[in-house]
Amino acid sequence: MAKAEPAIPLVPRTPVRLEAAGAAIHGEWVEPEGAPAETALVLLHEGLGSTGFWKDLPEVLAARHGLRVFLYDRRGYGRSDPEPLPRPLDYLDRMALLELPAVLDAAGIGRAILLGHSDGGTIALLAAAAFPERVEAVVAIAAHVFVEEATVAGIRAAVEAFEAGELRRRLERFHGARTEAVFRAWAETWLDPRFRAWNVEDRLGRVRCPLLVLQGAADEYATPAQVDAIARGVRGPVRRVLLPGADHVPHHRARAATLAAIDGFLDQLRTGAFGEEEACRSGANGPW
Repeated sequence: MAKAEPAIPLVPRTPVRLEAAGAAIHGEWVEPEGAPAETALVLLHEGLGSTGFWKDLPEVLAARHGLRVFLYDRRGYGRSDPEPLPRPLDYLDRMALLELPAVLDAAGIGRAILLGHSDGGTIALLAAAAFPERVEAVVAIAAHVFVEEATVAGIRAAVEAFEAGELRRRLERFHGARTEAVFRAWAETWLDPRFRAWNVEDRLGRVRCPLLVLQGAADEYATPAQVDAIARGVRGPVRRVLLPGADHVPHHRARAATLAAIDGFLDQLRTGAFGEEEACRSGANGPW
């Protein structure tokens, strides 16, 4: 059963400025009183996102689960330093394997539950594969592990919306003067013919922590083949959730169902029950 929405306002965010991987990074903490210090829920935004894109989700999750929540603008986004351009085709690896651990170190986070959306979901999976000692669990929302025709078509439609002005105006609220650079870096990378070969399915076998993989059935950038590939490839306990009618941003547009799935996952992690009813892979770790 879905939890009742906590009253708003919630615990306010505390902004921090961190030095990580050679850049100044804008981060934000939501820290409920009495939250355990040993683990933080870390939110990783989408390919056009920022801390502001999450709306009140960090505050809601912190209140519901009594967890410290940390979110940040990756380099090039929001209020963090600009990134060198052109963006390299291995940018997701760089963000997962270099930037993320440096940010965690700078923020004083030893172990994390990673919740990532779109690019952020992919980054969470790559980090879980590379740093099993630091990543306790992953919530991957609308993550990609290979390039589909649906992805390319969705990005081409986004380019049209950006050039028409509506998408540009929405993004300017979060990225200001660097909106053009943020959008072009994302779109041009994914539309680069060389990027069609990008595929990280071979890394998934190293993901042994508990995993919730969630996607909208009407995601304009992906098909359920992404969910299938992730669930098939990982070696830890995994739960798949495909939300009927939901698009690429289910945590806003199918909020109740998305929160119910995340709540159930986090509740079972806390009690150690996750994995007892899941289709666990051979050789998987026990529940968190």
